[in-house]
Amino acid sequence: MDVFYTDLDNTLLYSYKHEIGTDKRNVEMYEGREVSFLTTRTYRLLLELKKHVRIVPVTTRTMEQYGRVELGIGALRHALVCNGGMLLVNGRIDRTWYEQSLQLVRESRAELEQAARLLEQEKNRTLDVRDIRQLFLFTKCRFANDTIRRLKQQLQPGRTDVFSNGEKVYVVPKKLNKGMAVTRFTEYIGARHTAAAGDSVFDLPMLAQAEVAMAPAGSGWSGETAHGHIYEMPGKHVFSEELLEFLLERV
Repeated sequence: MDVFYTDLDNTLLYSYKHEIGTDKRNVEMYEGREVSFLTTRTYRLLLELKKHVRIVPVTTRTMEQYGRVELGIGALRHALVCNGGMLLVNGRIDRTWYEQSLQLVRESRAELEQAARLLEQEKNRTLDVRDIRQLFLFTKCRFANDTIRRLKQQLQPGRTDVFSNGEKVYVVPKKLNKGMAVTRFTEYIGARHTAAAGDSVFDLPMLAQAEVAMAPAGSGWSGETAHGHIYEMPGKHVFSEELLEFLLERV
């Protein structure tokens, strides 16, 4: 296996709001607070996996948010941030990749601008509307599902996807998904065999592109894809530990 593509939040690391036991390591500080953690076993399994496979984080986090994470396993050469719209190489932006991403989302730009106007008028909104690197929109709303329903009613279908994760609301161009990012990076690096793991709808396109993909218990995503198979973990332990144990058995 050449590359392991992995989501971060709720796949490898967990916020202070999640119960993962007391045997854990802090991996993210924000405003002087410990906000994200790895289980100690996850940390040890990652160290072992890194000996065999190129680990590439694929996250909706911005470059700045990703920069706060320190897994403690040594530097990772590559990371795909902003839902795959930006490639970091040794922590630096790959400008060619970014320009290609801007071209990919160009046809969705008018729809993003319309979504921004709608969100500015949204009474449920609790955060300013943020245009993330001209790639996608992000904000927070008290009743995110209500906001998303209204957006879907007023935006033209086919150009953007609208998601929520708790109170977080995203409007993302159709072509700016993790599956497209993985396809691009696999070609970029010349990889032949790939694995992936993720826990949310943002991750499904990425899972579908991998030969071996891992999803959490209860997701209902297990089954054959055009490129491989998605395996649903049993849910007896923390997802991060289960997926890494599963993967290490196959390297």
